[in-house]
Amino acid sequence: MAATIKDIARLANVSHTTVSRALNNSPLIKEETKRKILELAEQLNYTPNYNAKSLVMQRSHTIGLFFTSISRGTSSSFFADTIRGVNSVIDTHFNLFVRGIDEFGDFSSIHGRRFDGILLMSQSEKDNPFIDHVLQQGIPLVVLNRQVSGEGLINIISNDLEGAYHAVSYLIECGHSRVALIEGREGFKSSQRRRDGFVKALVEHQLPIHNEYMVAGQYDTESGSEAMKRLLALAEPPTAVFCSNDDMAIGAMNAVFEQGMRVPEDISIVGFDDIGYSQYMTPPLTTVKRPIEQISAAGASHILELIQSPSTEEKLIYMGTELVIRKSVKVQRMV
Repeated sequence: MAATIKDIARLANVSHTTVSRALNNSPLIKEETKRKILELAEQLNYTPNYNAKSLVMQRSHTIGLFFTSISRGTSSSFFADTIRGVNSVIDTHFNLFVRGIDEFGDFSSIHGRRFDGILLMSQSEKDNPFIDHVLQQGIPLVVLNRQVSGEGLINIISNDLEGAYHAVSYLIECGHSRVALIEGREGFKSSQRRRDGFVKALVEHQLPIHNEYMVAGQYDTESGSEAMKRLLALAEPPTAVFCSNDDMAIGAMNAVFEQGMRVPEDISIVGFDDIGYSQYMTPPLTTVKRPIEQISAAGASHILELIQSPSTEEKLIYMGTELVIRKSVKVQRMV
C-alpha cells in the first residue's frame, strides 16, 4: 500500500498539517522539520494524492483541449502536432482531456469543478456558443487558430492570410498566370483566411480571378484528388494550384499522376502546413510551414499562467508562417 501523509506524520511525530505544509514548501515550517519530513517522504516513496489535493484546493488538475471537430476537417497531422505542443508544456500533475465540440449535445458538463483551464483549437464561428459558455463558467480560456474577442481571452494564431499570399506570389513569380485554389472546409476560418491570401496575391499581381479556378475541398486527401480532377478537366486548366493544406495537396498530386501527368513538369502544386509527409513526396512538396506545435505550446504556457494568476487582459499573438521551397513548382519564366 502506498504511503500517505498520515504515515509520514506518525513517523515524524508531527501533525498531518505540518507534513502537508512541508511537502508544499511552506515558509511556516522550520527548515530542520521540513528536511526531516522530505527525507521520510523519499524513503517511503511517497506519491502525492492529487485527487485529495484537488478537493482541498478546489482544483481538478485537468486541462481541456477542444477542437471544433476531431472527425471532420481535422487532419491527423494537425491533431498530433496540437497535442504534442500542449504535452511539451504541461507536466504530469495535469490530466489532458481531448474532445471535439461537436461531440456534445449541450455544455452542461463543462464547468469549473471539472476543468482548471481550457484550450480551444477553434476552426469555425460555430464554436462561439462553446466559448461563451466557458467564459460564463469563469474557466480560464485560450483560443488557438482563430481570433475571438472577449474579456480575458488570449488568442494565438498563425498569419494564414500572409502565408497563402506568399505562396501564391511565389507561383506567380515563377511565371504562372493561371493559378487555381483548392479551398479548405467551408465555414472554417482558416479556409477563409487562405482564400483571402490567394485573392490578394492575384489582385496585387494584376491577374484575373476565375471562379472556375476556385474549387471546394474538405481538408482531406480524397477531396484534394477530386478537386484536382475537376481542374484538369477544364478547357483551359491551370498551370499551378495552391492547396489550402498538405493533405489536399497530396491528393491533388495523386490525381495528376493518375492522369499520366507529372508534377511539376505539367502542373505545379503548393500546399499549406508542412506536415511530415510533405518532404518525402515525389517530388517533395513546396508548402507553407504553419507552426501548430509552437502555437499549441504557447497556448499551454498561457493557460498555466491564467490558472495561477487570472487576468482580464485581452491578447492577440501572431506567429509567422514560412514558405518552404522544395521541388513541386516549375519555374516557367522570371517576371
